[in-house]
Amino acid sequence: MAIEKVFPMTEAGKQKLEQELEQLKTVKRKEVVERIKIARSFGDLSENSEYDSAKEEQAFVEGRITTIENMIRNAKIIEEDADSGTVSLGKSVTFKELPDGEEESYTIVGSAEADPFEGKISNDSPIAKSLIGKQVGDKVTVQTPGGEMFVEIVKIS
Repeated sequence: MAIEKVFPMTEAGKQKLEQELEQLKTVKRKEVVERIKIARSFGDLSENSEYDSAKEEQAFVEGRITTIENMIRNAKIIEEDADSGTVSLGKSVTFKELPDGEEESYTIVGSAEADPFEGKISNDSPIAKSLIGKQVGDKVTVQTPGGEMFVEIVKIS
């Protein structure tokens, strides 16, 4: 039997996934079934773009449901770490780019709840991998797709 991937996440991240799963199962699934039913009434299915589109959406919704169920089943809740002096999963870290001093803040979370637009980066990202285990005042070289970035950790919470 294959080993299941573990998905580290915060309790809030798990709850957000559970809410999305509930929405997909109770609302979105029914909407898609209704779209398929309406599209079937248009006649010949071989040339029915509405039907094809609805079936594609159904496949996406069912795939997302399976993915979320797997993430929830294999979730590992990140416990609050009393040691706030070290960057770790579940912590927020503020750093400034060197030499210009532009500050950025991110919370390091598991890949299942990463959302860069909300300031949540995956522990698998180059930035997080470079920062985990470091402390305030540490200067770190971060390998990014765009090249090296030099940062200094300003705050961990």
